Amino acid sequence: MNKELQAFARSTLKDGLAQCNKGQQLLFKRMYFHKNLEADINDIVDAIPEDKLDWAMQQVQRSLPKVKQGGCIK
Repeated sequence: MNKELQAFARSTLKDGLAQCNKGQQLLFKRMYFHKNLEADINDIVDAIPEDKLDWAMQQVQRSLPKVKQGGCIK
């Protein structure tokens, strides 16, 4: 993945995670940065390895409809 695509993926993740509630963000932190759950979600996105960006984007995209329906962890 080239640097432009990585930047786009990280930006998209940050925007999506900003729409998620605290519970969903905590779950994301546990999956990608379990050693420091107090870290800022944007710093975690910046630290995600390139080979995990696609999967992370898919996870966030699946979470967003749940946020809009209000059926997620609060």
